Amino acid sequence: MTWLLDRVEVEVQAGDGGNGVVSFRREKYVPRGGPDGGDGGRGGSVVLVANPALTTLAGFRRRRRYRAEGGRHGEGGKRHGRSGEDLVIPVPVGTIVRRVGTNASGEVVADLTVAGQRVVVARGGKGGRGNARFATSTHQAPRIAERGQRGEQTRLILDLKLLSDVGIVGLPNAGKSTLLRAVSAARPKVADYPFTTLEPVLGVVEVGYESFVLADLPGIIEGAHEGAGLGHQFLRHVERTRVLVHLLDGSRPDPVADLETLNRELAWYSEELERKRQQVVVNKLDLPEVGARLAELDAGLRTLGHDPLFISAATGEGVPDLLRRLLDLLSAIEVSAPLAAEVPVLRPRARQPRFTVTKGDGLFMVEGEGPVSLVEMMGLESEEARLEVRRRLTRMGVVSALRRAGIRPGDRVRFGTVEMEWQE
Repeated sequence: MTWLLDRVEVEVQAGDGGNGVVSFRREKYVPRGGPDGGDGGRGGSVVLVANPALTTLAGFRRRRRYRAEGGRHGEGGKRHGRSGEDLVIPVPVGTIVRRVGTNASGEVVADLTVAGQRVVVARGGKGGRGNARFATSTHQAPRIAERGQRGEQTRLILDLKLLSDVGIVGLPNAGKSTLLRAVSAARPKVADYPFTTLEPVLGVVEVGYESFVLADLPGIIEGAHEGAGLGHQFLRHVERTRVLVHLLDGSRPDPVADLETLNRELAWYSEELERKRQQVVVNKLDLPEVGARLAELDAGLRTLGHDPLFISAATGEGVPDLLRRLLDLLSAIEVSAPLAAEVPVLRPRARQPRFTVTKGDGLFMVEGEGPVSLVEMMGLESEEARLEVRRRLTRMGVVSALRRAGIRPGDRVRFGTVEMEWQE
């Protein structure tokens, strides 16, 4: 049995940049060749792309960690390392990407609502520079090179809310899957027992030269707004449909009460769902007992303000009228309240400081991409590397900031993952 999988947490790791290399030109008759160490390649990034062929997150069931290829190291002769390949991960259209943070919902990174839409969720590390990059007129034989920068690593929550024009809702075994099979090429599982459909199924319905996307959604039960049955896993997918088809089983004891149950669950979950355009449809017209009470059902539903349709999804009776009614409803929504695509609003962020210096528990901490990347990539193993780091930190203003913060020789200072003893 396969359960609906519409929310997963994954860990993504971009590739590390390749290391730069220390190398010198060595050729016959060139006794003092200059530095020719090449740069490392950039690490691959992790990219999510919206794929219309996917309708669930089932592909993440057995794999929750993803890592992009790292960059290759540089070589002598100024040969640069190859950059790592990006890791492209397909996700269904309608996936909301959140970065796991301190709050429960997480920071929204992207809402992938368009087929082919892409978002970089972890950027690859920069390649380290080889020693040829550090040669100057006064320092012609540098023996330093940078390490590759570490790729970004983060945890993401992928939250799927399917996009469809029409969603079929109803109690279990109302005939939703049978209706979808009758009007589209989709082939959901059909059986005579409740909860046959455990994952949403999408189908494209063609009516003449027009078409729309129809979703068969798992059956709703009383208490679904509190998580009963498939609960929130079902109701979240209703949010992005434009029209709801309330499919009622005409052979049940009280289909009118079933409709009230459906509407009550939708209203308790979200006021927006309660306001969606609805088309009430009574199914199983091919059964004699349903035909015998047709007038009674019609009158009961009209007293609630509905204009019901009666069909048999099994034989196709009344289905063409239903499809025409749905096209009319969709057209009316487009005229009166078009679904405008979300336009990104650019809000310039306040200018951030290039770095910050804080002190706590006898340790000075420097934060900021520039100085942290410098120290982590350059390393402090050799005297020449330490002098280069000190020179560039001075130029950035970090040395002056540390002095103003009260640092003294022998104090500890941390740059990212590197901790060092401060020396004047």
